[in-house]
Amino acid sequence: MSRKRYIIGITGASGSIYALRLIDVLREAGAEVHCVVTDSGYEVLAYECGVGKEELEKRVDVLYDNGAIGSAIASGSFRTEAMVIVPCSMHTAGALSSGVTADLLTRAADVALKEGRRLILVPRETPMHAIHLENLAKLARVGARILPAAPGFYHRPKTLEDLVDMLVGKICDQLGVDHTLFPRWDGNST
Repeated sequence: MSRKRYIIGITGASGSIYALRLIDVLREAGAEVHCVVTDSGYEVLAYECGVGKEELEKRVDVLYDNGAIGSAIASGSFRTEAMVIVPCSMHTAGALSSGVTADLLTRAADVALKEGRRLILVPRETPMHAIHLENLAKLARVGARILPAAPGFYHRPKTLEDLVDMLVGKICDQLGVDHTLFPRWDGNST
């Protein structure tokens, strides 16, 4: 594997803008980006961002059909650096925490867990009830990183893009991808 390879999963939770920005940042860093989107993920992408399948296909290296369970990303022998599900719906988190892999997205995430690869889940749901929290805690115990879509404000954001970049920068930190998406805290509050 010459270029670093990442899988981006997009589900039907709100927050598709984070996925699009992450894809762009990874591509700019020279990464190979594979993507799989649920049906509701496509609906939210269209509603929130005005992005359809054709445009998304141009932004990634490979776009998989979520029903194509035999695709490369469904196998542990297909090597990747990590998988990020952004945004991650509570439906997807629940399926993963119970080991149910009924589609390509959940199968690819299950493969990341079983192979000991990084799996980052970016839930955007709020508020969460105990079942949501238990599912996320269970996934964290088996190695998933839980990175809620909760941007910080210490970098004094002025635009929506500043807020998006803060969160995408935090995802990149977890992936080990260098970036300058937000100024790092240096201990000075002035």
